[in-house]
Amino acid sequence: METPEIEKSKVHITVEIIEYVPNSVVIKTILKKSTGNISVMSFDAGEGLTEKTTPFDTYAQIIEGTAKIVIDGESHELMTGQSIIIPAHAPNCIKPNGRFKMILTVIKSGYD
Repeated sequence: METPEIEKSKVHITVEIIEYVPNSVVIKTILKKSTGNISVMSFDAGEGLTEKTTPFDTYAQIIEGTAKIVIDGESHELMTGQSIIIPAHAPNCIKPNGRFKMILTVIKSGYD
């Protein structure tokens, strides 16, 4: 089931858009367009995402906690307030490192 976007023209506290759910990864769409999307995600302790590749660059921002993001075999430890661009077509995964929340932004247009 597709979650609706958050309400427009309303102030939001980003870290409060999504809650932790025990033993789960939760994803909520902030904005979804044909040219890209923005999602906020929460990861309970011990939860992560398996290795994948995407055809577009992805901007990952940690908004609470810490996360380990592995890009093309290189591990990056990110803390609250830090971000990284995951390049298109690069194998990547998110490994458990306690509870954390992050925003993922994917821009699909104008790709070379």
